[in-house]
Amino acid sequence: MKKKHIVIIGILAVLLSFAVVHAVFQIKEIKEVKEESGKLHKEIGNLRDQIETLQKEKQEAEDKLQKIKEEEQKEEKQEEKKEEEKKEQKKIAIDPGHQSPKVDMSDKEPLGPGSTEMKAKATGGTQGKFTGVPEYELNMNISRLLKTELEKRGYQVLLTRQDNETAISNKERAELATQWGADIYVRIHGNGNEDSSVHGAMTMVPSSENPFVSHLHEKSYALGEAVIQAYCDSCGMKNNGVQLFDNMTGINWSSVSVIILEMGFMTNETDDKNMQNAEYQERMVQGIANGIDNYFAAGN
Repeated sequence: MKKKHIVIIGILAVLLSFAVVHAVFQIKEIKEVKEESGKLHKEIGNLRDQIETLQKEKQEAEDKLQKIKEEEQKEEKQEEKKEEEKKEQKKIAIDPGHQSPKVDMSDKEPLGPGSTEMKAKATGGTQGKFTGVPEYELNMNISRLLKTELEKRGYQVLLTRQDNETAISNKERAELATQWGADIYVRIHGNGNEDSSVHGAMTMVPSSENPFVSHLHEKSYALGEAVIQAYCDSCGMKNNGVQLFDNMTGINWSSVSVIILEMGFMTNETDDKNMQNAEYQERMVQGIANGIDNYFAAGN
């Protein structure tokens, strides 16, 4: 019996030893798990700190970007304001060429200051061969549209005549532009030719040999070039370039940069009909205004 008890006690001791060993391993595993868990918590904490830092840096970057955008917008607005202020200082005199033949302008006036050569004060101009529209009406209509467009762009604008019955000579128109303080003088005309195949637009300016306004040649040429280029680009009219004329009273009496824009030939079917089309007229006006913008943008 005693021997049996010894065996049982031995078995229990072995089982207890196994239990102790197993418990030790479990404790070790638990310790390792806890250590790993601690490391993970620490890494998670580090990651959270990194995320917070990144979020902070991101917010700072976004704030800086927003500030840069605001500064850029502010600078753009200031530049726009400067451009508008610059434009507001510019005064443009527009001369709708000719007037109704009902107004007698057959009296003579000097071709230029001190000239003994005399020319008629004004004429009625040509007429649309295919539309029947008189040139003085076309000139007036385009000039009014141009005035509206230029005023939208910030310019001050003067029309030398307000209707087709105004009795004002070419000399008086140029003098009016001077008295008003115009920076440039733009004369609006339609062209004509016995050959109905001749078409296209051109600008007329004084030459460097002009006996009255040779000093206006350079800037007038720059204005003529800017306007005819932008005008033809806008409406698709054939570009006949800048041409020199010294026999125009309205040019010779000017005191500022001056051009005559011959918008197209009223004796040519395509030009004549185009110039009476409302959509085409809008393109004409945009082109003239763009040319004036370009002239001033070049520092003139």
